[in-house]
Amino acid sequence: MLDNSSHIHRLFEGAPSTTEFKKRRKRIVRNVREAIEQYGMVERDARWLVCLSGGKDSYTLIAILYELKWRGMLPVDILACNLDQGQPGFPASVLPEFLDRMEVPHRIEYQDTFSIVTDKIPKGRTFCALCSRLRRGHLYRIAREEGCSAVVLGHHRDDILETFFMNLFHGGRLATMPPKLLNDEGDVFVYRPLAHVAEVDCNKFASDMNYPIIPCELCGSQEGLQRKQVKKILDGWEANSPGRRQVMFRALMNARPSHLLDSKLFDFIGIKKSN
Repeated sequence: MLDNSSHIHRLFEGAPSTTEFKKRRKRIVRNVREAIEQYGMVERDARWLVCLSGGKDSYTLIAILYELKWRGMLPVDILACNLDQGQPGFPASVLPEFLDRMEVPHRIEYQDTFSIVTDKIPKGRTFCALCSRLRRGHLYRIAREEGCSAVVLGHHRDDILETFFMNLFHGGRLATMPPKLLNDEGDVFVYRPLAHVAEVDCNKFASDMNYPIIPCELCGSQEGLQRKQVKKILDGWEANSPGRRQVMFRALMNARPSHLLDSKLFDFIGIKKSN
Protein backbone atom coordinates (compact mmCIF):
# COMPACT_ATOMS: atom_id res chain seq x y z
CA MET A 1 0.00 0.00 0.00
CA LEU A 2 1.20 3.51 -0.76
CA ASP A 3 0.79 5.36 2.50
CA ASN A 4 2.70 8.59 2.10
CA SER A 5 0.56 11.73 2.33
CA SER A 6 0.30 12.23 -1.42
CA HIS A 7 -0.93 8.72 -2.19
CA ILE A 8 -3.73 7.92 0.25
CA HIS A 9 -7.24 9.11 0.81
CA ARG A 10 -7.90 10.93 4.06
CA LEU A 11 -9.91 7.95 5.27
CA PHE A 12 -6.56 6.21 5.80
CA GLU A 13 -4.73 9.02 7.55
CA GLY A 14 -3.14 7.76 10.74
CA ALA A 15 -3.42 4.10 9.74
CA PRO A 16 -1.34 1.83 12.01
CA SER A 17 2.01 0.77 10.61
CA THR A 18 1.89 -2.69 12.18
CA THR A 19 2.31 -5.78 10.05
CA GLU A 20 -0.94 -7.18 11.45
CA PHE A 21 -2.94 -4.14 10.32
CA LYS A 22 -1.34 -4.09 6.87
CA LYS A 23 -2.14 -7.77 6.35
CA ARG A 24 -5.75 -7.28 7.45
CA ARG A 25 -6.18 -4.23 5.23
CA LYS A 26 -4.74 -6.09 2.26
CA ARG A 27 -6.99 -9.08 2.93
CA ILE A 28 -10.13 -6.93 3.12
CA VAL A 29 -9.19 -5.08 -0.08
CA ARG A 30 -8.66 -8.42 -1.83
CA ASN A 31 -11.95 -9.84 -0.53
CA VAL A 32 -13.92 -6.78 -1.65
CA ARG A 33 -12.30 -6.68 -5.06
CA GLU A 34 -13.04 -10.39 -5.56
CA ALA A 35 -16.71 -9.91 -4.65
CA ILE A 36 -17.09 -6.90 -6.94
CA GLU A 37 -15.58 -8.83 -9.84
CA GLN A 38 -17.23 -12.21 -9.14
CA TYR A 39 -20.75 -10.78 -8.94
CA GLY A 40 -20.41 -8.15 -11.66
CA MET A 41 -21.10 -5.08 -9.55
CA VAL A 42 -19.49 -2.45 -11.78
CA GLU A 43 -21.44 -1.10 -14.73
CA ARG A 44 -20.51 1.71 -17.08
CA ASP A 45 -20.88 5.27 -15.69
CA ALA A 46 -22.12 3.87 -12.38
CA ARG A 47 -22.88 6.01 -9.35
CA TRP A 48 -23.19 4.25 -6.01
CA LEU A 49 -25.20 5.32 -2.98
CA VAL A 50 -23.02 3.89 -0.20
CA CYS A 51 -25.09 3.56 2.97
CA LEU A 52 -23.48 4.39 6.29
CA SER A 53 -25.03 3.60 9.65
CA GLY A 54 -22.02 4.67 11.67
CA GLY A 55 -21.25 1.06 12.59
CA LYS A 56 -17.96 -0.76 12.15
CA ASP A 57 -19.08 -2.45 8.93
CA SER A 58 -20.16 0.71 7.12
CA TYR A 59 -16.92 2.51 8.04
CA THR A 60 -14.95 -0.44 6.70
CA LEU A 61 -17.07 -0.40 3.54
CA ILE A 62 -16.56 3.27 2.68
CA ALA A 63 -12.82 3.14 3.47
CA ILE A 64 -12.14 0.08 1.33
CA LEU A 65 -14.22 1.36 -1.58
CA TYR A 66 -12.20 4.57 -1.51
CA GLU A 67 -9.02 2.49 -1.28
CA LEU A 68 -10.00 0.70 -4.50
CA LYS A 69 -11.15 3.90 -6.16
CA TRP A 70 -7.93 5.68 -5.12
CA ARG A 71 -5.88 2.88 -6.69
CA GLY A 72 -7.86 3.04 -9.95
CA MET A 73 -9.61 -0.30 -9.38
CA LEU A 74 -13.18 0.95 -8.91
CA PRO A 75 -14.37 3.23 -11.73
CA VAL A 76 -17.56 4.45 -10.05
CA ASP A 77 -18.77 7.70 -8.51
CA ILE A 78 -19.47 7.38 -4.78
CA LEU A 79 -22.05 9.25 -2.71
CA ALA A 80 -22.14 8.34 0.98
CA CYS A 81 -25.55 8.44 2.64
CA ASN A 82 -26.80 8.20 6.19
CA LEU A 83 -30.48 7.74 6.93
CA ASP A 84 -31.15 9.28 10.35
CA GLN A 85 -34.18 7.27 11.52
CA GLY A 86 -35.07 9.51 14.44
CA GLN A 87 -33.88 7.24 17.21
CA PRO A 88 -33.84 9.10 20.55
CA GLY A 89 -30.32 10.11 21.50
CA PHE A 90 -28.87 9.40 18.06
CA PRO A 91 -25.69 11.51 17.71
CA ALA A 92 -26.73 13.15 14.45
CA SER A 93 -23.59 15.27 14.09
CA VAL A 94 -21.05 12.43 14.18
CA LEU A 95 -21.31 11.15 10.60
CA PRO A 96 -21.64 14.50 8.77
CA GLU A 97 -18.69 15.91 10.72
CA PHE A 98 -16.62 12.81 9.97
CA LEU A 99 -17.50 12.81 6.27
CA ASP A 100 -16.80 16.52 5.97
CA ARG A 101 -13.41 16.02 7.60
CA MET A 102 -12.66 13.09 5.29
CA GLU A 103 -13.81 15.09 2.24
CA VAL A 104 -16.32 12.39 1.27
CA PRO A 105 -19.37 13.64 -0.70
CA HIS A 106 -22.48 12.72 1.24
CA ARG A 107 -26.17 13.18 1.87
CA ILE A 108 -27.79 13.04 5.30
CA GLU A 109 -31.50 12.23 5.22
CA TYR A 110 -33.82 12.49 8.22
CA GLN A 111 -36.88 10.23 8.28
CA ASP A 112 -38.55 9.33 11.58
CA THR A 113 -39.06 5.61 10.96
CA PHE A 114 -38.36 4.98 14.65
CA SER A 115 -41.77 6.28 15.69
CA ILE A 116 -43.50 4.23 13.00
CA VAL A 117 -41.74 1.02 14.01
CA THR A 118 -42.30 1.43 17.74
CA ASP A 119 -45.96 2.32 17.11
CA LYS A 120 -46.71 -0.59 14.77
CA ILE A 121 -44.74 -3.40 16.42
CA PRO A 122 -46.26 -4.87 19.62
CA LYS A 123 -44.17 -4.85 22.76
CA GLY A 124 -41.83 -7.83 22.88
CA ARG A 125 -41.74 -8.33 19.10
CA THR A 126 -38.63 -7.55 17.05
CA PHE A 127 -38.40 -4.40 14.96
CA CYS A 128 -36.04 -5.70 12.26
CA ALA A 129 -38.41 -6.60 9.40
CA LEU A 130 -40.47 -3.40 9.39
CA CYS A 131 -37.46 -1.20 10.10
CA SER A 132 -35.58 -2.77 7.18
CA ARG A 133 -38.51 -2.33 4.75
CA LEU A 134 -38.97 1.33 5.66
CA ARG A 135 -35.27 2.04 5.46
CA ARG A 136 -34.88 0.28 2.11
CA GLY A 137 -37.79 2.22 0.60
CA HIS A 138 -36.20 5.54 1.52
CA LEU A 139 -32.79 4.44 0.22
CA TYR A 140 -34.28 3.46 -3.15
CA ARG A 141 -35.94 6.87 -3.35
CA ILE A 142 -32.72 8.70 -2.48
CA ALA A 143 -30.80 6.63 -5.04
CA ARG A 144 -33.27 7.70 -7.75
CA GLU A 145 -33.12 11.34 -6.69
CA GLU A 146 -29.32 11.29 -6.76
CA GLY A 147 -29.02 9.42 -10.06
CA CYS A 148 -27.44 6.38 -8.41
CA SER A 149 -27.65 2.99 -10.10
CA ALA A 150 -27.03 1.01 -6.92
CA VAL A 151 -27.60 1.06 -3.18
CA VAL A 152 -24.46 -0.34 -1.54
CA LEU A 153 -24.76 -1.98 1.88
CA GLY A 154 -22.22 -3.07 4.49
CA HIS A 155 -23.35 -6.64 5.17
CA HIS A 156 -20.36 -8.97 5.59
CA ARG A 157 -19.77 -12.71 5.39
CA ASP A 158 -21.09 -13.42 8.89
CA ASP A 159 -24.31 -11.47 8.23
CA ILE A 160 -24.86 -13.63 5.16
CA LEU A 161 -24.22 -16.86 7.08
CA GLU A 162 -26.50 -15.81 9.95
CA THR A 163 -29.28 -14.97 7.49
CA PHE A 164 -28.90 -18.37 5.83
CA PHE A 165 -29.34 -20.19 9.14
CA MET A 166 -32.22 -17.93 10.20
CA ASN A 167 -34.01 -18.89 6.99
CA LEU A 168 -33.11 -22.54 7.53
CA PHE A 169 -34.20 -22.70 11.19
CA HIS A 170 -37.16 -20.32 11.12
CA GLY A 171 -38.18 -19.78 7.49
CA GLY A 172 -38.05 -23.28 6.07
CA ARG A 173 -36.02 -22.28 3.03
CA LEU A 174 -32.46 -22.24 1.74
CA ALA A 175 -31.81 -18.55 1.12
CA THR A 176 -29.66 -15.70 2.32
CA MET A 177 -28.64 -12.13 1.48
CA PRO A 178 -27.39 -12.16 -2.12
CA PRO A 179 -24.29 -10.10 -2.92
CA LYS A 180 -26.15 -8.56 -5.87
CA LEU A 181 -29.89 -7.98 -6.16
CA LEU A 182 -32.20 -6.03 -8.44
CA ASN A 183 -35.08 -4.31 -6.66
CA ASP A 184 -38.69 -5.20 -7.47
CA GLU A 185 -39.08 -2.12 -9.66
CA GLY A 186 -36.07 -3.19 -11.70
CA ASP A 187 -34.30 0.18 -11.59
CA VAL A 188 -31.86 -0.02 -8.65
CA PHE A 189 -29.28 -2.67 -7.80
CA VAL A 190 -28.40 -3.64 -4.22
CA TYR A 191 -24.73 -4.55 -3.75
CA ARG A 192 -22.91 -6.06 -0.78
CA PRO A 193 -19.17 -5.70 -1.55
CA LEU A 194 -18.19 -6.97 1.93
CA ALA A 195 -19.82 -10.35 1.16
CA HIS A 196 -16.50 -12.21 1.47
CA VAL A 197 -15.18 -10.21 4.46
CA ALA A 198 -15.21 -11.75 7.96
CA GLU A 199 -16.89 -9.75 10.72
CA VAL A 200 -13.78 -9.97 12.88
CA ASP A 201 -11.79 -8.19 10.17
CA CYS A 202 -14.35 -5.37 10.04
CA ASN A 203 -14.27 -5.06 13.83
CA LYS A 204 -10.52 -4.90 14.10
CA PHE A 205 -10.07 -2.68 11.04
CA ALA A 206 -12.55 -0.03 12.23
CA SER A 207 -11.13 -0.20 15.76
CA ASP A 208 -7.54 0.18 14.55
CA MET A 209 -8.57 3.18 12.44
CA ASN A 210 -10.35 4.68 15.46
CA TYR A 211 -13.46 5.53 13.46
CA PRO A 212 -16.29 7.09 15.55
CA ILE A 213 -18.59 4.08 15.96
CA ILE A 214 -22.31 4.74 16.54
CA PRO A 215 -24.11 1.79 18.21
CA CYS A 216 -27.59 0.81 17.01
CA GLU A 217 -30.03 1.52 19.83
CA LEU A 218 -33.09 0.18 18.01
CA CYS A 219 -32.87 -3.41 16.77
CA GLY A 220 -29.38 -3.98 18.14
CA SER A 221 -30.57 -3.32 21.68
CA GLN A 222 -33.41 -5.87 21.69
CA GLU A 223 -33.00 -9.14 23.53
CA GLY A 224 -34.02 -12.56 22.23
CA LEU A 225 -33.48 -11.77 18.55
CA GLN A 226 -33.28 -14.78 16.24
CA ARG A 227 -30.08 -13.35 14.76
CA LYS A 228 -28.44 -13.18 18.19
CA GLN A 229 -29.39 -16.79 18.82
CA VAL A 230 -27.96 -17.93 15.49
CA LYS A 231 -24.81 -15.91 16.06
CA LYS A 232 -24.31 -17.65 19.39
CA ILE A 233 -24.61 -21.05 17.69
CA LEU A 234 -22.10 -20.08 15.00
CA ASP A 235 -19.72 -18.71 17.64
CA GLY A 236 -19.86 -22.08 19.40
CA TRP A 237 -19.16 -23.99 16.20
CA GLU A 238 -16.26 -21.67 15.36
CA ALA A 239 -14.77 -22.05 18.84
CA ASN A 240 -14.91 -25.85 18.59
CA SER A 241 -13.64 -25.94 15.02
CA PRO A 242 -11.77 -22.77 13.93
CA GLY A 243 -12.45 -21.96 10.28
CA ARG A 244 -15.93 -23.51 10.34
CA ARG A 245 -17.59 -20.24 9.25
CA GLN A 246 -15.45 -20.01 6.13
CA VAL A 247 -16.16 -23.64 5.23
CA MET A 248 -19.91 -23.03 5.55
CA PHE A 249 -19.63 -19.83 3.54
CA ARG A 250 -17.87 -21.68 0.72
CA ALA A 251 -20.77 -24.13 0.70
CA LEU A 252 -23.09 -21.27 -0.26
CA MET A 253 -21.01 -20.90 -3.42
CA ASN A 254 -21.05 -24.62 -4.16
CA ALA A 255 -24.73 -25.60 -4.36
CA ARG A 256 -25.68 -28.85 -6.10
CA PRO A 257 -29.38 -28.79 -7.07
CA SER A 258 -29.33 -32.49 -7.99
CA HIS A 259 -28.37 -33.31 -4.41
CA LEU A 260 -31.14 -31.27 -2.80
CA LEU A 261 -34.92 -31.81 -2.87
CA ASP A 262 -36.26 -28.87 -4.85
CA SER A 263 -37.87 -30.21 -8.02
CA LYS A 264 -38.18 -26.63 -9.33
CA LEU A 265 -34.39 -26.44 -9.50
CA PHE A 266 -33.71 -29.93 -10.81
CA ASP A 267 -35.78 -32.19 -13.05
CA PHE A 268 -35.88 -35.38 -10.98
CA ILE A 269 -38.79 -36.79 -12.99
CA GLY A 270 -36.85 -36.32 -16.21
CA ILE A 271 -33.91 -38.46 -15.08
CA LYS A 272 -33.61 -41.45 -17.44
CA LYS A 273 -31.43 -44.52 -17.38
CA SER A 274 -28.98 -44.89 -20.24
CA ASN A 275 -30.16 -48.40 -21.20
